[in-house]
Amino acid sequence: MSIRNSSVRWGAVSQLLHWLIALLILTQIALGITMKVFLHPGPTFLAIIGVHKSIGVTILALVVIRLLWRLMNPVPKLPNTLEPYEQTLARLTHAALYVILLAMPLSGWIGSAAGGHPVKWFNLFTLPMLVGKNRSLSGVMGDTHEALAIGLGLILVLHIAAALRHHFVLQDDTLRRMLPMGRPGTVAELTGRQKA
Repeated sequence: MSIRNSSVRWGAVSQLLHWLIALLILTQIALGITMKVFLHPGPTFLAIIGVHKSIGVTILALVVIRLLWRLMNPVPKLPNTLEPYEQTLARLTHAALYVILLAMPLSGWIGSAAGGHPVKWFNLFTLPMLVGKNRSLSGVMGDTHEALAIGLGLILVLHIAAALRHHFVLQDDTLRRMLPMGRPGTVAELTGRQKA
């Protein structure tokens, strides 16, 4: 497998970044629900929120790297079987996903700084305080962070549903070309079935 993308397949670097970010997002969702539903302020809550912030900063860095890598590489073309509106929807969904993945950690970072709470990356170093202490701004950023989390959840459901539709209904390479062991070829070809 090539490290770089091609016009028909995502390269190893893009795949690694995609799946690593996906794993970290799932971890963040689990941590967020745990903090919101099961924990009260205390040592365990503070420890988990520290990990949550560290993973958020990691996601922010990885998304920036992914965007830079994407700018330096070809992007695999969308299947020509898609209608023009479906291609537009796919592009808008990906753009919205990137915007949210940048905005969420930034809103958390700003909210923490405005609340007077430094953001440490796995206790190895402390990030700069982006703003001064401001209780009102901290509240707004907290609300923004939660709204973005809901938006991210909706877009992820759409993203996953679209990938599964491509694989099982349209039977094209969209999902397979993001898998490390995937190879070009339709599901019908791989299973010996031909579409009517």
